[in-house]
Amino acid sequence: MKKSWFWLLIVCVSFLFISANAFAESGDTLIWGRGGDSVMLDLAQATDGESIKAGIQILENLVMFKKDSMEVEPQLAVSWSVSKDGLTWTFNLRKGVLFHDGTPFNAQAVADSFNRIIDPNHRFYNFGKWKYLSLSLKPVTKINIVDDYTIQLVTAKPFAPLLNNLALWLCPILSPAAMEKYKDQIGMNPVGTGPYKLVKWNKDDKIILTRNDSYWGEKAKIERIILVSIPEPSARLMAIQSGTIDIADDLDPDSITMAKANKDLVVKTVPSINIGYLALNTEKPALKNPLVRQAINHAVNKQDLIQAIFQGLAVPAKNPFAPSIWGYNDDIEAYAYDPAKAKALLKQAGFDTNQVLELWAMPVSRAYMPDPVKTAELLQAYLSAVGIKSKIVRYDWGTYLKKTSNGEHDMCMLGWLGGNADPDNFLYGLLSADAAVTPGASNVALWKNAEFTALVKKAQVVFDIAERAAFYKKAQVIAHDEAPWVPLAHTTTIRVYNKRIHNVPLRPNGLNSFQMVEKD
Repeated sequence: MKKSWFWLLIVCVSFLFISANAFAESGDTLIWGRGGDSVMLDLAQATDGESIKAGIQILENLVMFKKDSMEVEPQLAVSWSVSKDGLTWTFNLRKGVLFHDGTPFNAQAVADSFNRIIDPNHRFYNFGKWKYLSLSLKPVTKINIVDDYTIQLVTAKPFAPLLNNLALWLCPILSPAAMEKYKDQIGMNPVGTGPYKLVKWNKDDKIILTRNDSYWGEKAKIERIILVSIPEPSARLMAIQSGTIDIADDLDPDSITMAKANKDLVVKTVPSINIGYLALNTEKPALKNPLVRQAINHAVNKQDLIQAIFQGLAVPAKNPFAPSIWGYNDDIEAYAYDPAKAKALLKQAGFDTNQVLELWAMPVSRAYMPDPVKTAELLQAYLSAVGIKSKIVRYDWGTYLKKTSNGEHDMCMLGWLGGNADPDNFLYGLLSADAAVTPGASNVALWKNAEFTALVKKAQVVFDIAERAAFYKKAQVIAHDEAPWVPLAHTTTIRVYNKRIHNVPLRPNGLNSFQMVEKD
């Protein structure tokens, strides 16, 4: 069986080599192997990392994060200011920028790109589904076009995280002409201002991007990027070792160890701001009682899981975001691995040990979940040891995301890349009651705690970081006690690439434009 699997990998990699070289012959090409295909490339609608990786090569925002940090700097806006009352943000826009379709970038394009998300009466509103509105433009109540290159965003209340939100993938600027043309298919036909533009997309196979030679800034060094889908980490490792691909994302720890031993490969790492977690659906009868959710937290042996799955490339998580982010409450005591206590809590809660819960496992590897199948099997074993029966359920990635956001699961494995390095992005965006509305919930635990939600919303309206941090620390205590998640791990962000590739960027969230990348 092992030999059959090995030869299947050889055939897959060989096919990839032939296919990729057919494109590489015509020019300078970067071949980028990843765990799955994108779901859609209109990033205002995107809910998965693979969509973001490809989309940020094509689309740009008013502001962006620096290439190796989460500090905000200009992109399509050259400068900005905030009114004294904190309600009006004024952005001065870059001039002389063209969309990939040749139409001009201006204030109207910004207004259309943003109003389609926040204004139900806008002509483009029904062309998309804005699942992560709470993480992006929800606080914006009005958009004023001052002139062709000046725009204002008005909020009903001061909203401190807004600038970082605008740097997220969720706030891209698209061509209004393209949105008018493609309507609800804009996600398959994105037209932005970025250093690369979409040429071809073969679903579940590859995305082909070509350099935008009319780009307003420094032109991309490499003419063409081919993003290929290689679901198995071992196959991605084989592909990069053979030179078939130039970059391999989201390798499992075993593959990373082997990559480090290969003199032709570079393994670049940075501390992450991500989290992998097991969400417990608090609206399911079996999981409504906080005692049951606390028991599940005590049942999971995180140290064992970290060793088995991450092999030292992660740290156990106890809070909903990483300790490298300001506002982290390190005074909280992590749930100890204690099967006896878990059993006692289940008994106290009157838990029915004859029922079988569904444990949903991600179908693709991610930086925060490098081996989801093995992780699910370990979680299943931990639960079984304390008397909780479970069965593992899997769907394709797009279906998995849709169904979990609709609350169809009992327990599901997910994670978050830590998009903007602001606690609001995690606490409000993933755990507030506002984000627990189905269909399309980003709070897939469907946990609706009024006190927690009030605290994180209070933190949004003050600009003093110390004051905001105090609110967030209190909120983390509530989340810990109520236990809507089992926080599992914060992983090291890793990018593996061939040594003939240079200037490869790596932000803590792992999301970068590749316009500066060069290839020997």
